Amino acid sequence: MSERPAGWAADIITGHEGAGIVEEVGPGVTGIAPGTHVVLSFDSCGACRNCLGGQPAYCENFFRLDLTGSGPDGAGQATDRHGQPVAARWFGQSSFATHALATARSLVEVDKDLPLELLGPLGCGVQTGAGSILLALQAGPGSSVVVFGAGGVGLSAIMAARVAGATTIVAVDLHENRLSLARELGATATVHGGDDDIVAQLRGLTRGGARYALDTTGNPGVINTAIDALRPTGTVGLVGAPSRPLTLPPSALAQGKNVRGILEGDAVPRLFIPQLPVLLPGS
Repeated sequence: MSERPAGWAADIITGHEGAGIVEEVGPGVTGIAPGTHVVLSFDSCGACRNCLGGQPAYCENFFRLDLTGSGPDGAGQATDRHGQPVAARWFGQSSFATHALATARSLVEVDKDLPLELLGPLGCGVQTGAGSILLALQAGPGSSVVVFGAGGVGLSAIMAARVAGATTIVAVDLHENRLSLARELGATATVHGGDDDIVAQLRGLTRGGARYALDTTGNPGVINTAIDALRPTGTVGLVGAPSRPLTLPPSALAQGKNVRGILEGDAVPRLFIPQLPVLLPGS
């Protein structure tokens, strides 16, 4: 093994969303008991201005708690059998393992009758897609929504748009199998991402431009397309990790168009995740 900087973990346990059964709780933990079935989501401090304001996804300590691989202030650092540090707190819990150590704020209790093996994505991907539409963008009845990228996050956004009562829901993707699934889950129309006239198609489908758009790709070119496809005063939400710097032309935000970043769908996991079963077809 090559030498690494002091404090650098040689190994990591990844994982940012998961589900399982609580085996043991630490001192002072309330509301969670051994045997509880839970979904694991992101961690937050609960004490900063944004946490106290009901916006834990924008916790001022989010990077330290969720993206460094160590516990709060370095406490509870995991080690391997040789005593070397292991980064084991990704998203506050590193759930891609047989066992995970999580804070109570990361856990959401779920009904024991639900299939745990299917619930992990509720903790991030589904929550992000659905929350972006229902909470962050607040799409409502009669609105038009265009979703760029029909992966797990995008498909969750499409289902949420259906629940919100949007009358025009368009999915954009490069893969026909994803577009087909998007139609099954609520998209009223689909557009292939490789077409040359995407903006014209989208403006036609949304009668002049979408009220809301959601980018799940992080691709600057796609983001600019999403902005072009908005109607005046429309809003595009960005949830995809950027692949390179985003440059907007001077006219991009003319006519009152808005671009906003969204983390975890603006959700408070313990409040929002129990509401997600309404997304299921037929509910």
